[in-house]
Amino acid sequence: MSAPEPPKLFSGRLLTVLFWLFFMASLTLFFNGLILQRDNPNHALMSSESANGEVVLERNRAGHYLAPGLINGHPVNFLLDTGATHVSVPEGIAEAAGLEKGSRGMVSTANGVIAVYQTRLDKVQLGGITLQNIQASINPHMPDDVVLLGMSFMKHLDMTQREGRLTLKLPSSG
Repeated sequence: MSAPEPPKLFSGRLLTVLFWLFFMASLTLFFNGLILQRDNPNHALMSSESANGEVVLERNRAGHYLAPGLINGHPVNFLLDTGATHVSVPEGIAEAAGLEKGSRGMVSTANGVIAVYQTRLDKVQLGGITLQNIQASINPHMPDDVVLLGMSFMKHLDMTQREGRLTLKLPSSG
C-alpha cells in the first residue's frame, strides 16, 4: 500500500474562489471611491490644505458644497449654507466638540420654527482658512453628520462661484 497523497493547498477551486474574492473586494473599493468623489468631491481638503487663506471647493452632484473642517480642533463635515445666519451645529457634534449651550432662542428654518442654543466657536478651520470667535447655534433637531456653515463664518470671506467651483478667501487687507 502506498501512503495517501497530501491535500493540495492551492487547488484549482481554491484559487478560483480567492481570485473572485479579491476581484469583488477591488470592485467594492473602486466604486466606494467613485461614490465618495461624486457625493463629496472635497473629502480630501484637509490633507491638501494650504495656509494661503484660500479654499477652492467643487460642487457635488446634488449642487452642494461639502467639505471637511475643524471646530475647536474637532473634525466635522461642513455644508456651506449662505441661507443660514449662523453656523448651525448638531447637538451630538456640539457635545463631542465640548461646546457649551448658551441662551435658548427660537429660529426660523425651512422646516419651521425651532429652539436652538447660542454658542461661540473658538476656532473654525476650513482648509487653509481659520477664523476665531464665530457665533453659532447648537441645534438639537439636526442629524449628527453635518454642520451648516452659515454666514457668521462666511461673511468674513470673499466668495466667487464659477463653473461648479466656489473659491473662498480671506479679504486683502490693502
